[in-house]
Amino acid sequence: MTDKTGEILVSVDIGTSKTCVLIGEVTEEGLDILGCGTAPTKGVQKGVITNKDSAAQAVSRALEVAEAMAGFDSISNVIVNITGNHIQGINSSGVAPVYGDEGVARKTNWNTSEVASIKTPEINRDDVTRVLESAKARKIQPDHEFLHVLPQEYILDDQPGIRSPIGMNGVRLEAKVHIITGAISSANNIIECINRCHLNVDDLVYSARASSAAVLSDDEKEIGCALVDIGSGTTDIAIWHKGALVHTHVLGVGGNHLTSDIAKGLQISIEEAETLKINDGCAMTSAVGADEIIQVPSPGDRRETRKISRQGFAEIIEPRLEEIFLMVNREIEKSGYKDKIPAGIILTGGTSIMDAAPELGAQTMNMPVHRGIPCNVGGMSDCIADPRYATAVGLLLYEMNRPDVSSYNPQETQKSSWIGRIVTWLKQII
Repeated sequence: MTDKTGEILVSVDIGTSKTCVLIGEVTEEGLDILGCGTAPTKGVQKGVITNKDSAAQAVSRALEVAEAMAGFDSISNVIVNITGNHIQGINSSGVAPVYGDEGVARKTNWNTSEVASIKTPEINRDDVTRVLESAKARKIQPDHEFLHVLPQEYILDDQPGIRSPIGMNGVRLEAKVHIITGAISSANNIIECINRCHLNVDDLVYSARASSAAVLSDDEKEIGCALVDIGSGTTDIAIWHKGALVHTHVLGVGGNHLTSDIAKGLQISIEEAETLKINDGCAMTSAVGADEIIQVPSPGDRRETRKISRQGFAEIIEPRLEEIFLMVNREIEKSGYKDKIPAGIILTGGTSIMDAAPELGAQTMNMPVHRGIPCNVGGMSDCIADPRYATAVGLLLYEMNRPDVSSYNPQETQKSSWIGRIVTWLKQII
């Protein structure tokens, strides 16, 4: 991998309610956060852009704040997240012969009196590229394109469990992979939105894949765990087992559903309900003291407030969040990995910061649940030590650790396929 020390990376996390821009610098120790900017998002529903101009304005405002904080004003390339109900994850496999640099395997010495001497080729990058292309050779939705082809394991001459086959010798290479696809139209809207801010998209990364890079440890991914990112409009699920991503899914529900319930239950505006949820929300009625009182706006006169019990407020929140956890649990059971993730569930996203959210999740899904905080970064790390920044931080870490062209990089082919096809299509219609 090329030394990226000194390289400046910029991530853009376009969420349903919040857009975040982070500027980071690669150092010898890792990654330092230099600037952070956020802005309220308009024009995004359930993770998908519905108004490019409004979404672009949020990106521009967040970028301006991050640039001012970092002391930069010439950002041109960014890494961006993508999510929404259109995201699909499937497991696949492919097989290819190993050619290496010397051609196919051949016998060099064979007779009845000596042990056979077989010279087999050494696997190179082209061999790995070929087997992953073979794994991609399956039908996907016609309006979808590949986002990620993520190796789970390689099998060389019937020997499983190989994670890095380059340099090994063999004649038959098999790859088991997890494929993530997304709608071309959604990616197109993201790219156009970013372009309107005079920025170029270096890569599109599925949100839960990025968040995993920020909050999961290697041990958790190896033992088996599930990342659950509860955002405003969606809940993203990424299941890891034996160090590999094995299942992904996006639920079209999130924190906004809690906000809507609060607004209806207390007869207040969505904005007031969101503020109340953030400041005083609790996921479990049993976790609130009977004497706790909170102030809420009056239905008739917003200048007046009224007092309600915080337990009563929690009674509005708990059923909806419990419903989300039940949906997550059903998806994990459906995946077949419920009993293969002893490290439990790592919660992230804005809704996860609510008091007692992990406890409700553990009770509902009957498994360990804890919050995931972005880690492995320096600089202004205190500013982003919050589950709400998991995707933005993860985008930077994902890009920082991406192999260069001298190593095999499955994303490189995908990026040219995914972004290149869209850019070509745009040029044709402009």
